[in-house]
Amino acid sequence: MSLYPLPIAQIHRNADSAAAPMAGSAHVWWDEINIRDDRGHTEFSLSSEVTPELRARLSDPRPDLCGLTLDRPRLMGILNVTPDSFSDGGEHSTLNRAVAHARAMSEHVDILDIGGESTRPGAVEIPVPVETARVLPVIRAIRAEGITTPISIDTRKAAVAEAALDAGADMVNDVTALRWDADMAPLLAERGVPVCLMHSVADPETMQAHATYDNVLHEVYDHLAERLEAADKAGIAFDRIITDPGIGFGKTLDHNLELLRGLALFHGLGAPVLLGASRKRFIGTIAGADDPMSDRMPGSVAVALHAAAQGVHILRVHDTGETRQALDLWQALAGQNEA
Repeated sequence: MSLYPLPIAQIHRNADSAAAPMAGSAHVWWDEINIRDDRGHTEFSLSSEVTPELRARLSDPRPDLCGLTLDRPRLMGILNVTPDSFSDGGEHSTLNRAVAHARAMSEHVDILDIGGESTRPGAVEIPVPVETARVLPVIRAIRAEGITTPISIDTRKAAVAEAALDAGADMVNDVTALRWDADMAPLLAERGVPVCLMHSVADPETMQAHATYDNVLHEVYDHLAERLEAADKAGIAFDRIITDPGIGFGKTLDHNLELLRGLALFHGLGAPVLLGASRKRFIGTIAGADDPMSDRMPGSVAVALHAAAQGVHILRVHDTGETRQALDLWQALAGQNEA
């Protein structure tokens, strides 16, 4: 029987509380936990009543990422150098535009995430040479400009990842969690760089046809646990892995909302959590701001703040300046909790 530990997040900690930090957060705590099983049974417990092993998974500080501590939310700025990405396709398809956008984002973000292949619903795979030709000049130019912000390469292909790392990237963001390319895991184990493992189903072209779950929260958790085990068997160090529930990848609006409500569950995996929900369709559907994509900015910021309040470590966003301002205010209001 599987158990699913969902800690109840709180922002302000009472001085006499036995609350523990949420996944090493300086701002988010948990005192109660909702432990569910796969038969639908639920049991509430205090943090002091859980096993030391579970308490450690839910509370221990996460390892630094590319030299960044994860005791507060970090921003990952999205730089798509594609003609067909769902939100900003074509906007940064020239080298000068891409580098200018990276420079502007670096004022607000902690990591730049560069992608050369759209993985929006319905997107068709592109050849490795095309993807490589899109991302390598941008990575090299960013480094030549003296921009030192860590770079993540958003790719499911080992050849692209290897070339990007050689060009100056620092980590890999794989939307298939090592399922697409058998050479990806050995590459990451050899290089010892961080990798984000994201939940997805099938492939971008067909994934929405597979958006069927009995319990999306539990099934995504189980999938990520299985991918963590696969990464371990491949020789990838656990302290180099980030997890991502994959909002919008083979999920309906209701699935996305269920995952967002239960984000704290994923701390039970023991690894840092990344969330990428920026400007996605469900935000426009709920807010009535389906077109243009930029109209989804306020809703995207709202989701980012909700994720921060659940202890999410990395927020992958398009609207970097607006999200940074909102996050700075949220952190100031939350304050540095004291025992």
